[in-house]
Amino acid sequence: MTHTESDTDTQAPPQPAKLSLLTLAMMVVGSMVGAGVFSLPARFAEETGVAGALIAWAIAGTGMLMLAFVFQMLAIRRPDLDSGVYAYAKAGFGEYLGFFSAFGYWASACVGNVTYWVLIMSTIGAVAPALGEGDTVLAVVLSSLCLWSFFFLIKRGVKEAAAINRIVTVAKVVPIVVFVIIALFYLDPQVFADNFRGADYAGSLFEQVKGTMLATVFVFLGVEGASVYSRHAKRREDVGRATVLGFLSVFAIFASVTIVSYGIMPMSEIADLRQPSMAGVLESAVGTWGKAFVSVGLIVSVLGAYLAWTLMAAEVLYVAALDNDMPRFLRRATDADVPVPALLMTTVLVQIVLVVTLFSADAFNFALDLTSALTLIPFLLAAAFAVKVVGARRSGDGRGEGSAGRREGSAANIVVAVLATLYTLFLLYAAGPKYLLVSFIIYAPATVLFVMARREQGRRLFSPGELVILAVSVAGAVMGVIALAMGWISL
Repeated sequence: MTHTESDTDTQAPPQPAKLSLLTLAMMVVGSMVGAGVFSLPARFAEETGVAGALIAWAIAGTGMLMLAFVFQMLAIRRPDLDSGVYAYAKAGFGEYLGFFSAFGYWASACVGNVTYWVLIMSTIGAVAPALGEGDTVLAVVLSSLCLWSFFFLIKRGVKEAAAINRIVTVAKVVPIVVFVIIALFYLDPQVFADNFRGADYAGSLFEQVKGTMLATVFVFLGVEGASVYSRHAKRREDVGRATVLGFLSVFAIFASVTIVSYGIMPMSEIADLRQPSMAGVLESAVGTWGKAFVSVGLIVSVLGAYLAWTLMAAEVLYVAALDNDMPRFLRRATDADVPVPALLMTTVLVQIVLVVTLFSADAFNFALDLTSALTLIPFLLAAAFAVKVVGARRSGDGRGEGSAGRREGSAANIVVAVLATLYTLFLLYAAGPKYLLVSFIIYAPATVLFVMARREQGRRLFSPGELVILAVSVAGAVMGVIALAMGWISL
């Protein structure tokens, strides 16, 4: 790390808690299996039928597997880089884009955490109408109480929170697997066949597949979880193994939940279900107890995912501050290895966005898609950095090469890195201008933190290249504000 020990307002970071391969893999699964999987039936039915869903999962599964391989490869080849997504962007494309990657990833985690509280309150709202669909004043107040309760839980220690996450991860996967088994038992071949080509409202097959992309990104967020927490790994190679193991564990579950739902109800009816739509699908198959079963599983699942994502969000800010890319106050951590200022900043942003949901027409879907859009730039920069790393290795200029025998895999690794980059570029296209402009509104003001860090170090605020990036981000933010004000885009 490049932080200095002489800073009077900082302290030497404590020894990080060490986590096993199983715990790291559980961190990946725990952060991937959250609110998204319970919303998949309706999200997909709004866009496509069985054929489009199969294509979408094939594209998303391949693309995200390439990203998983990218994080695995970089964890081994650049062991000097901690907090993966942010560190890779900085090493490849400079401090300012690295800062944007750290902030964007952190902001996406915070917005994603809002979807968890909205979905929990929406689930309870099925029996307590005052909570509505998770976006009423009472729902926000209750969500806020839970939010700050988690803040004090996590303050007790990272290892303790990670252990709780491991238990919760097992508990929340069980009801999802049970849902798939029951849905298979009740699957109606005729209903499934009728849903195969999609409904009239779905448009062309390409448009159908494109419309599902942000939903697939959201459910796969967390595939980088072990990479983000790499400084805690007992063995460096465990980071990559946990990433691939976690991804493969949940990919089949996500695809199965989507596909089997098409055999229970007509897709137009699935599309009209309130979230969590998985509960409505199971209720249609087995009655009221099915809805209650899924609802309980959702609450356990989402609370576990919230814990994992809060840990990762705070970790990104903390490591960025240690590396002088965030203000010094974010470097502070307790003896229990909890970065409290970073955790507090994370909790405060979640609180702010929770209040904003009161003014959104569709709080859950907007927060879900914005979470995905905010993550795309960090993912793109990480994938592009992998292209640079494997390209340098082929030419003999790569860092951290280890043994010469590793060169044998360079051709395959270049294919993986290029495919991952192309996939993230396609996701940016699929996201469309709306979410990119709103992302700029969030990104541009964050530069204040970058300026604070530079001033603390007595450094020049921006290089000429960084000024260009600043101008682009500010222009995008201005366009986003104008588009919102003119009603061209809406929350």
